[in-house]
Formats: sequence, structure tokens, C-alpha cells
Amino acid sequence: MSESLPGLDPHVLLVFLLQVSLLLLIAFALGRLAVRIGLPALVGELLTGVLLGPSLLGALTPELFSWVLPNDADQLHLVDAVGQIGVLLLVGVTGIQLDGRMLRKRGSTGLKVSLAGLLLPLALGIGAGFLVPAALLADGSDRGVFALFLGVAMCVTAIPVIAKILADMGLLHRDIGQLTLAAGTVDDAVGWFLLSVVSAAATTGVRAGTVSMSVLYLVLFVAAAFLLGRPAVRWVMRRVHGGPRVTVAVVVMLLGAAVTQSMRMEAMFGAFIAGILIGQARDDEGILWRDLTPLRTVVLSVLAPIFMATAGLRMDLTALADPKVLLAGFALLLVAIVGKFAGAYLGARASRLSHWEGIALGAGMNARGVVEVVVATTGLRLGVLTIATYTIVVLIAVVTSVMGPPILRLAMSRIEPTPDERDRELVLAGTAVRR
Repeated sequence: MSESLPGLDPHVLLVFLLQVSLLLLIAFALGRLAVRIGLPALVGELLTGVLLGPSLLGALTPELFSWVLPNDADQLHLVDAVGQIGVLLLVGVTGIQLDGRMLRKRGSTGLKVSLAGLLLPLALGIGAGFLVPAALLADGSDRGVFALFLGVAMCVTAIPVIAKILADMGLLHRDIGQLTLAAGTVDDAVGWFLLSVVSAAATTGVRAGTVSMSVLYLVLFVAAAFLLGRPAVRWVMRRVHGGPRVTVAVVVMLLGAAVTQSMRMEAMFGAFIAGILIGQARDDEGILWRDLTPLRTVVLSVLAPIFMATAGLRMDLTALADPKVLLAGFALLLVAIVGKFAGAYLGARASRLSHWEGIALGAGMNARGVVEVVVATTGLRLGVLTIATYTIVVLIAVVTSVMGPPILRLAMSRIEPTPDERDRELVLAGTAVRR
């Protein structure tokens, strides 16, 4: 007779429940405080981990720090598991909200802005990766993999942050708001793809054959997902309603993540593609969106803040006391901002948009937010980033998300609304019907 599976130690469970409760409570409070003073909630949620982590609590009272967050791998893995589920569902929900019809409508303009805003910071990031001091590289890590990873971190954008900023500022109906979302959507999709390729390179080494096979596997996965998975997901999603739709959506996203994870790729890419398939199963009446609203609420209000707080726990601001780290941090922040701004601006000008429209697009595309944090967490987990470089990348996410709204507000004040934009505003407000 086989032995029964061992149960979870009661004390471990108690500490886990207290940890999650504490992280969520403080993340909620600081997130609300950040919103009240005009900052993204992301800033307050990351600050939770900074306050409870080695940057503050660990430096001031190590005994209290070890009581709140015991240095026990098994204990921390429980919290990490919750955070991983949260980030996979967050990426999946982002994919659900991708509007392919908007991308087709915006066409070449959105594509030019997206490519310029992607390729320039990618190239600058890779170049910076070969120039940073060797002390910022993890022991045993490959300089080429680090440079590629830094390039991906520099080129990503963040649709959830951009959409929230545009909604809060009442700019979703403006052409610039629509273009920013369209270009950011393309950047998001390419960013997850590149992250999967670089993650594979970090795991198996940078060899032409290995990277080529990684790209081939990803292309085959995407092709299979859209040719076979899309009709299957649409068939299932249209035969369940209410709560079961949430269940099916979660299962599809986690299975998508499991497939790419089994291919030694990044699980988040699979979750993102699965989210896109779910979003494309929507019906004309909008019932699918209403049924999935509880999922979006739980992910954004509970699971994502826990992930952000755990990401903040790994930041160590005391590392910035080293002049080399501080100087490298300023340099990388400058590269990130200039690359994204210049890329988006040049793409806008190439599409014959005005100077202020280019500035507005640059400000919107520069907000990296949660996507940058996910990339940084992946790099730390794979051993590509040190705690110091991880801290720098997360700070870039915070700074770029904070600086976006004021620049966007200034630029949009110089751009007169068009009659089409006024009509779109009425439609989105529900006071007019689109003809």
C-alpha cells in the first residue's frame, strides 16, 4: 500500500497566509495612494516590496524582516507561485483586450510608429549591454545574452499602463490615443516573442542553430494556435456562459503557457497568444466581455498587485550606493527614454504627423510599466540579471510610467480635436450610435 502524500506544514501555511495578506493589504493601500497623487498604481504596488524587502525593512531591522519574510526557499516559492499565476493571467487578459480590428484600421501609420519605436531602443539596448561594466553581469552569464536581454527590456511597452493612462486622461477617443494603443499592441506582441527567444538562448546558449530552432518552434506554435486553436477556442467559448466562461478562459491561458514552457520558451508568450484567441471569440452583443469582467477584476485587483509586491521584494536600492551601479542606472534610463521617444517620434513624422503628435506618441509608448517588470523578473529568474541590474530595470519601468502623463497632457493641449474625434467621444460615452 503506497504512502499518502505529505501535507503542507501548518506553520508554513500560516506564514504563507500572513505573507499574502500583508503584501496585498499594503499593495492596495500604497496603490490607492499613488493614484490619488496622480501616479500609476504600479508605483505604489512596487513600493510595497521595497518597504518590506532588503531596501528598507531588511536594512533597518533585519530581525523583523526575517520574521515577515523568512529566508526559506520553500516558503518563498509558495508566494512566488501565486505571483506567477497572477502574471500569466495578467498577460493573458492583456491579450484578450487586443483589438485586431483597430490594428487593421490604423494600418501603416501604427506599424511605422511601432517598428521605429521597437527597433531603435532594441538596437540601443543591445549596444548598451556590451558597454556596461562587467560587475553588473551575473556570474557565469554570457555577455551576448545579457545584451540581447537588455535590448528586449528597452524596446517593450505596456498596453495595460497605456490604456489606463489614456482612459484616466480622457484620450481614448482621440486619434493619438487610438494610434498609441495600436502601436503598443504590436510592440507587446513582438516583445513577448523576443523575450521567449532570448529566454531560450539564456537556457541553451547563444548558438545560431539553437536560436533558429527557437524561432521556428515559436512560429509553428503561433501558426498552430491560429489555425487550430482559434476555431477550437471560439467553439468552446461560445458554448459556455457566465462563470464557466471564466473557468474556460483561465484553463486556455494556463494551457497556452504550459505549451510554450514545455518548448523551453517563456510561458508568458503562450498565455498572451491564448488571450488573443479568447478575445477573438467575442460576440457582437458584447456578452463575452461582460462574462469575463470578474476575471479581469480579480487579476488586476488581487493577483497583479501580489506579483508587483513580490517583484519589489527583489529590488535592493542599497545597490545604487555603488557609484558604478548608479552611473550605469542613469545611463540605461537615458538610453531607454531617448530610444523609445526618438523611435516613436520618427515613426510619427515618417507618417506625416505633426511635431506635437509625435511627442504625444513618444510619451505614450515610453510607459513600460508592468511589462518591463515582468521582463526584469524573468531575467533575474534565468540568472541573466543581478539584483543590481534588476533594480535598475524595474526603476526604468517606474520612471517611464510616471513621466508619461504630464508630457502627454502638454502635447495633447497643443493638438486640436477633429470632428471625427468628437463623434467618437460621443459613441464611447454611449450618447450616440456609430453609423
